[in-house]
Amino acid sequence: MRFTTLILALVAVLVAGCGFHLQGTVPIVGDLQHLTLQVTDRQSDFINAMQRNLRSAGVQVGPGSETVLVIERDELLERVASVSARNLPREYELTYSVTFSVKFRGELRVASEQVSVTRDFSFDERLALAKEREREQLRATLAEEAAGIVLQRLASLR
Repeated sequence: MRFTTLILALVAVLVAGCGFHLQGTVPIVGDLQHLTLQVTDRQSDFINAMQRNLRSAGVQVGPGSETVLVIERDELLERVASVSARNLPREYELTYSVTFSVKFRGELRVASEQVSVTRDFSFDERLALAKEREREQLRATLAEEAAGIVLQRLASLR
C-alpha cells in the first residue's frame, strides 16, 4: 500500500512538471482575462461553445474590455462526398469554418486567422430522421472542436 502511494505521488510530480493539463482546461493569462466577444450571430453553435470554453478557462466575457475577439465568419459548409449508383447521396462532408481576429487596445494582435474542422458522415435515406440527428450532433461537435482550437490560439498569446 505504501509503495503504491509513493508511485502515485511520483507520477503526479512528473506529470505536473512536464506542463500537462487536463483536456479542456487551457490556461488564459494576462490581458486576455477580460475579453469582449464581437460577433454577428450570437446564437451559433460555435459562439455558444466559445463562451463555455472561455468561462471554463476563467475568462470574463463582457463589454468594455481592451481585448476584443472578433468572429468575422462562422459557418457550416456541407458537400456531398459520394453518391450511390442511383445518384443518391451516400456520404456528406461537413466543414465548420471560423475566421477570427484579436484586437488589443485597437491594435491587431491576430489578423484574420481561419480555423476549419472537417468530418464525413454516411447517409441512408431509409434512416433519414436518425441521420439528421447525427448531422446535428456532428455540427455541435465540430463547433466545439473549432472553439477549442481558437481557445488554444488565444492561450498562446502573451
